[in-house]
Amino acid sequence: MSDGHEHNGHEHVPSRQRRRFPGISSRTYEHPADRSALVALRKLSGFDTVFKALSGLLPERSLRLLFLSDSVRVSDQQFAHLNVMLRDACYILDLEKVPPMYVNQDPQPNAMCIGLDEPIIVVTTGLVELLDEEEMRAVVGHEVGHALSGHSVYRTILLFLTSLAVRVAWIPLGNLAIMAIVTGLREWFRKSELSADRAGLLVGQDLQASMRGLMKIAGGNHLHEMNVDAFLAQAEEYEAGGDLRDSVLKILNVLPRSHPFTTVRAAELKKWAESRDYQRIMDGHYPRRDEDKDTSVRDSWRESANHYSTHVKSSKDPLMKLVSDLAGGAGDLGDRVRRGFGGFTNTSPEPPRGPETGPSDSAGDDRPPRDGS
Repeated sequence: MSDGHEHNGHEHVPSRQRRRFPGISSRTYEHPADRSALVALRKLSGFDTVFKALSGLLPERSLRLLFLSDSVRVSDQQFAHLNVMLRDACYILDLEKVPPMYVNQDPQPNAMCIGLDEPIIVVTTGLVELLDEEEMRAVVGHEVGHALSGHSVYRTILLFLTSLAVRVAWIPLGNLAIMAIVTGLREWFRKSELSADRAGLLVGQDLQASMRGLMKIAGGNHLHEMNVDAFLAQAEEYEAGGDLRDSVLKILNVLPRSHPFTTVRAAELKKWAESRDYQRIMDGHYPRRDEDKDTSVRDSWRESANHYSTHVKSSKDPLMKLVSDLAGGAGDLGDRVRRGFGGFTNTSPEPPRGPETGPSDSAGDDRPPRDGS
């Protein structure tokens, strides 16, 4: 429990009793898709050294000087309440070295953890003004979770490559190559945001505060006009509604984003908070950092594969249902595809064929072409 005593340089811990997680491994809260990618990267001998060497052009020192000169560094003298939250988050997740935090003037609510050698946390004034203390505590824990997981390195690469892609947009092949990498990094980073949301919950230990924060990011500072259950119902409608056209549009909508949609994040976090895994963590049963070296890449990939398999089978999304049916060998997929893509083609579903119509495989001739995505 956080008891207000000094530990590893962390002091001035808030008086509210919160469970602490000594030696906690980031594997504890990492989303299966995020974790499998990170474990595989960490197991590659010399990967970080090579990765940083190839990233030598990154202006990390410039970034640090920029924030130092044009933002407000959080300390006991400046934004003291944020400094207390930061130290408390590091205390709870047992992150010994407290990363520097800066407040940057920007009306857009945002926060990020960047840096190659050492992580830096940046929060915008828009976010500080939007959230109350407990909501902000979850955000600070979210960013400390990024730092503990080592996400800042890849986030910095993503920011740099995104900027580079804009500069070389006039070079067709060069831009395509960079955007392919950016797309892959964005897919990973969206999963990493789900991991960091879990870290924020472990720090704040207040699910309602985490939900309120996500609602405010989506709809602004109008809590009296919003409702958590209705907000979560939007996520349910988003996943289950529509047909295959909507499934494709969901994919296209999320591709350029670095973060998952807020309703989806809220639903994912609530599901995890109600799981047995979360309860076991709160009871003190979780992977330790000193066990990370013994982590099996194969086991991590297996867990990730099991997660995706379960997700596909339980998903209400039309495309995921189709994938599940394909895996299960459903026999009426031709009609389902025709119904799903009815808006994309002029082909109407045919009436059921009687036994006298001939071999059933002839019905496949007039199926519309499958979308390439």
